[in-house]
Amino acid sequence: MTEQEAQDWLRKNFDVPRETWEKLEGFLALLAEEMLLQNLISKSSADHVWDRHVVDSAQLLMHAPKGEGDKIWLDLGTGAGFPGIVVAILSNYKVEMVESRSRRSAFLESVLLKLGLTEKALVFGERLENVESHPVDVISARAFAPLPKLLSLSHRFSTENTVWLLPKGKNAVRELKGLSPKRQKMFHVEHSLTDPEAGILVGIG
Repeated sequence: MTEQEAQDWLRKNFDVPRETWEKLEGFLALLAEEMLLQNLISKSSADHVWDRHVVDSAQLLMHAPKGEGDKIWLDLGTGAGFPGIVVAILSNYKVEMVESRSRRSAFLESVLLKLGLTEKALVFGERLENVESHPVDVISARAFAPLPKLLSLSHRFSTENTVWLLPKGKNAVRELKGLSPKRQKMFHVEHSLTDPEAGILVGIG
């Protein structure tokens, strides 16, 4: 997917008025600026940011319930803002981002402030273990931890209706097979739009 194809996909699949598009562009501008100070995304993917990061994040919304203002999306290890910031811009979810690395959490806080997203999203600048338990509607994690550890650490935030959206790259099937049979039944694998060899683990419960 080229950068133009990625932008065309976003316009086709999401209601992206000018104000929303300006927020996406503003976020990427802030990201590029911050990349001069800290390594947020790989340099090899920086020239393909719409494809490798924005669409890669936005596609998760295709597997999530339609978010209303009272629904909570918990994003673990948000890092540079993917998918958390993208979800906050493109949806009505209240997005909670967990990022324990202080420089990255400070960057996320500044993005929310500069883009006027403070009422739609917040940052927990600490380890997930220190975040108080509360029920959420969606849990995502793009590069947080191996699957068994991820589920162990975050299961206290889930209910029987919580949707799990876990991009796992080429290891999706292998990681899924590493779970107990009961846990395996929670999930199925969806193919990633941005990498035909990559998978997204989609689960409920």
